[in-house]
Amino acid sequence: MRRFDLPPTGVGDVGATKEDWRGDAVWALGRFGKRGLDVVAASMLLVVLLPLIAVVVVAIRLDSRGPAFFRCWRVGYGGREFGMLKFRKMVNDAGGGALTAPEDDRFTRLGRLLAKTKLDEIPQLWNVLRGEMSLVGPRPEDSGFVELCADDYRHILRLRPGITGLSQLAFARESEILDPNDRHAHYVEKLLPAKARIDCLYVSRRSLGMDLKILFWTVAAVFLRFEVAVHRQSGQLSRRRPRIAFEDQRARGMVTSS
Repeated sequence: MRRFDLPPTGVGDVGATKEDWRGDAVWALGRFGKRGLDVVAASMLLVVLLPLIAVVVVAIRLDSRGPAFFRCWRVGYGGREFGMLKFRKMVNDAGGGALTAPEDDRFTRLGRLLAKTKLDEIPQLWNVLRGEMSLVGPRPEDSGFVELCADDYRHILRLRPGITGLSQLAFARESEILDPNDRHAHYVEKLLPAKARIDCLYVSRRSLGMDLKILFWTVAAVFLRFEVAVHRQSGQLSRRRPRIAFEDQRARGMVTSS
């Protein structure tokens, strides 16, 4: 995996005005504050969720042969690859592509439940503590898909990827939206460019207020089973009306989540 050359930030440019330096200082302070919030929140969540983590680990080991955790390699901050930690939801040493189907044959019995409830994402709190991820940020993507949208990802990879974010909320049901006849082609042609655009939108409009709204809607989506709509131009989040049939979603290119 090659490293992406990120565009210059302008920090320290010759001839920069006081306003430029002030803006750089505010940006750096905000980034420091975000990292501090990530560390505190991830640490607290890991402590609170430790009993649940222990139960899931035991259940996975009893359900099928193999380790309780696995790492899937994703492209992170600065174009560096990292091992994104998850609970194992597939049979050990499962092959195949990165995309999954709702009734994927590779899922274990428990794995289907983990995928549906998003419990398999909990171990990523460890990635947050290690500084590889953030609670909120762009969706971490496979290197092969990053290569296909390299121009967009030169901007997206200026931030740490997130456990949740605009793109993650918008496409939380992607396995059900993808065309079952050619999942890979549909993902590359339709969903991947749409995700990249939404992640670029987050990069340009990110703020503490937006992060808190994303966390709120993530809780609503996971625990209350709300479907969340993401406005493609503003990033505004709202509850979606009763779901349109998935066939109609595919035809119209809509983004949803639950």
